[in-house]
Amino acid sequence: MDKIGLYIHWPYCARICPYCDFNIYKNKADTEAELVRAMIADMAHWREMSGRRRLVSIHFGGGTPSLLAASNIQKLIKTAQNLWSPAPDLEIGLEANPNDINAKALTAWREAGIERLSVGVQSFDDDALKFLGRDHDGRAAKQALELATPIMPRVSADLIYGFTNQTEDMLQDDLHRVLASGVSHISTYQLTIEQRTAFGQAKKRGINKAVGSDASADFFEQIIRALTAKGFNQYEVSNFAKGKAAKSRHNLLYWQGDDYAGIGPGAHGRLTIDAKRRATIAALRPKDYITAVGNRGHGIAEQEILSPQSWAEEYLLMGMRISEGISLSRYMQISGHALAVDKITDFEKAGLLVKLGDQLSASPKGRMVLDTLCRELLS
Repeated sequence: MDKIGLYIHWPYCARICPYCDFNIYKNKADTEAELVRAMIADMAHWREMSGRRRLVSIHFGGGTPSLLAASNIQKLIKTAQNLWSPAPDLEIGLEANPNDINAKALTAWREAGIERLSVGVQSFDDDALKFLGRDHDGRAAKQALELATPIMPRVSADLIYGFTNQTEDMLQDDLHRVLASGVSHISTYQLTIEQRTAFGQAKKRGINKAVGSDASADFFEQIIRALTAKGFNQYEVSNFAKGKAAKSRHNLLYWQGDDYAGIGPGAHGRLTIDAKRRATIAALRPKDYITAVGNRGHGIAEQEILSPQSWAEEYLLMGMRISEGISLSRYMQISGHALAVDKITDFEKAGLLVKLGDQLSASPKGRMVLDTLCRELLS
């Protein structure tokens, strides 16, 4: 593989959302400089491991990377561009909360090199946002998009659906508002209840914060109808883009099974060298990550060489999420064996799979049962 992406995990948030299961911590501004230095050193280690590669994406995720000073964002971007060879169409994205978005911040981020902004809208409904534990209201979400779209070349908005007491009218209003904002990319996420979260603890007490699977499926179909009717392409199960240029090139690295360096506390990475796929996880706690980089020169706490079967399973599970699907020959090259032809044929007849030459993808009907479909293909 000659290309690589870079994921930079900023682990701090102003507020911990009750549904979030990411590796995040309450914001500590006094540790920013130390953590950025560790990230830069860790990045250099990844460059040694990967060798010279074409850098196709840099993505700041979290956490809330919009809390990070623009000067440090620029420092991390410049370091990455010096270590690897930037692609002419290098994507540089930043996740941001609406409350952090203003004209001054947008100008500073743009000057730092950010050209794709992903805004955590989640909803425009004040009651829904309060239920979801967000620290912004609907007015702030609307204003953030209004400010961002004229300044940032590409803007994406996140929406959450499937929470208790949500109605079709509420969802339709969110969809209407996000479409009116002029964003070219929309990510829609079903609310899932993770055990370690506040919503997970509530579920243990008999309080469920999410709707059932049937209602969630109805919401999902409503989303697909509304967005595709306005010219958005569902290029991945949860992601919709208006035109090819609007697609998230960084996320496509994950879904297509390409390589990416994982920098920052708890960041995951994938690196292929000599036909072997290495999976890494960085030290979780910021303090431990900083200490690890100081002691070893890198922040990796766990790493393993994936077996051919594990690698192939990951390739299929991720690749079947996108509209293009997977390459059957690549799956066989990775795993050493082909997928069962009879199963593929049966699922084609059932209208769940589409096979075009070497490409295998899920149909719209198949996407509704994708987890089960993939399990059956792998069994």
